[in-house]
Order: sequence, then structure tokens, then C-alpha cells
Amino acid sequence: MIIAIACVVAIAAIVFILGVRSKDLPEPEPESPFHHLDERKAAIYENLRDLQFEYRVGKLSDNDYQSSKRDLQKELAGVLAEVDRLKLQLGVNGAVRPPAPAAPPAPAPKAMKETGTVCPACGAKFDKELKFCGECGKPMKVAQS
Repeated sequence: MIIAIACVVAIAAIVFILGVRSKDLPEPEPESPFHHLDERKAAIYENLRDLQFEYRVGKLSDNDYQSSKRDLQKELAGVLAEVDRLKLQLGVNGAVRPPAPAAPPAPAPKAMKETGTVCPACGAKFDKELKFCGECGKPMKVAQS
């Protein structure tokens, strides 16, 4: 009896598999050309956070920390440049070169550059505006110190 039930289930499965037409299946979602770059960027940010943690707990000397941090930041800059290059090539909105503003720049950026920026996540201070924090890797918002 069990063998008969197993045979019926197997036959039903085979009929179902052979009966499904490829045109009935949904098309797979196209993979973004930015997917591998986003994964690499996330990995670099995680490495920067781990590096900073190891430095703060005393596992790394100052020279080793600065050297490793600089190497990771160079690699991150390369990934971000590749993302920007792809955006320009594909004509994706949000590319690096936005259209030039019609009005002259407001005096506010001068004040921000004089005072620098502060990371809202870790409180690190920088002399110039950055898109991402050089210490923790999180996105920066321009803030006055």
C-alpha cells in the first residue's frame, strides 16, 4: 500500500514537472551592475569598523592602524569611483556630476569649511567636507563644530 502511494506521488511530481512550461515561469530579476560593488563597499566599511575597534582596544600600534586605514580608504575610493563611473556610463540619476547651479553658491559652505565637519555617529572631526566618516565609515552630514 505504501509503495503504491509513493508511486502515485512520484508520478504526480513527474507530470507536474513536465507539465510546467518555461513560459509559465516568472523571469528572474536582472542583477544590478552595482551589486558586486555594493557588497565590496559594505565589506570595506566593516573592515574599517573592525580596524578601528582593534586599534581602540590596543591590538594595533598607531603606525599599523594608520597604514591599514589608509589602504582601506584607498580601496574604498576606488570602489566609489567605479560606482560613479558606472552611473555616468549608464546615465543613472545621482551621478557625480550634477548640472551646474544657476545661482551663485551661498556663503554657508564657507562657514562649514572653516569649522569643518563632525561625524554624527562617532563624533570625529574633519577639516573638510566628506561623504563618509574616515573613522567609522558611516555617511556624514555636514555639521558645525
